[in-house]
Amino acid sequence: MPSFRRRVTRLAFSTLSKVSPVTAGRLALALFCRTPPKSAKAGKARTALDTGRKLLAQAGVSSHPLAFSLTGQSVMTHRLAGASPSAKRVLVLHGWGSRSEYLARMALEIHATGAEVVMMDLPGHGGSSGRHLHLRSAAEAIAAVNRTYGPFDGAVAHSFGGASLMVAVGGVFPCVPRFDVGRIVLVGAPTEIESRFAWVSRELGLNSAASADLIRRAEGIGGVSLAALDTIPIARSLRVPILVVHAEDDKEVDVQHARRYEGATPTLRFHWANGFGHRRIVSAPSVVAHVASFLVDVEPRAA
Repeated sequence: MPSFRRRVTRLAFSTLSKVSPVTAGRLALALFCRTPPKSAKAGKARTALDTGRKLLAQAGVSSHPLAFSLTGQSVMTHRLAGASPSAKRVLVLHGWGSRSEYLARMALEIHATGAEVVMMDLPGHGGSSGRHLHLRSAAEAIAAVNRTYGPFDGAVAHSFGGASLMVAVGGVFPCVPRFDVGRIVLVGAPTEIESRFAWVSRELGLNSAASADLIRRAEGIGGVSLAALDTIPIARSLRVPILVVHAEDDKEVDVQHARRYEGATPTLRFHWANGFGHRRIVSAPSVVAHVASFLVDVEPRAA
């Protein structure tokens, strides 16, 4: 947020923390989960969105909303049909503040192998309903997509989508079905969320009581502790191939998140995409080619 707005927001939350820590915690969580405006900004973001939309349309994408919650929330899905009924099926997920069109080149590279590709706009993003998102709602949406389009042979996810994919695969949340998938690709993805909550508390100037309330509310939504959302223990429990793609120059998700995966499981390997940062990495030709070849190199899934 701009410097002046940032200072005013911090002052307001700092003051409120002293008067009513519970109210400060509640409002902090609402702000934490609120998604950015869905409309693309001008310049490069607008150009990338328009280009992605055009590329998907030319490839024959079909888009449909899909209900995923009892409260009537829906997510927008985008499907590219496979070359045959036995084609591999791959799920593609974007990150926070993004949408499916920004991963069009990734999706098309996978589709070019003959695979069926399903993309999903996360809750509060793109064509999906709402303006809020957290890891549990993301996992619920993934479960709904799996019920409708699955099973999936592989999945690739960027940034927050990567964390969402891993907690879905891990079956972390009570009453949310585990997402079983044959291969996993994580691109510029964070591995834990506790440090993010600590950052938010510092950024908003919350005192210890308000910060504790923020965490209590977040854990209440998920039904699990923040520590349970760490993706490294999940990776250790898996036996499926995992590819971690990261750029050492990523300024949004520090490379240390990727390095935490070192030694997690014998089926995990790395692809360093240095020079592509956090956003260009999802459309870099060398990256999308590597991801596509990794994902389609799987045993045929059961009928």
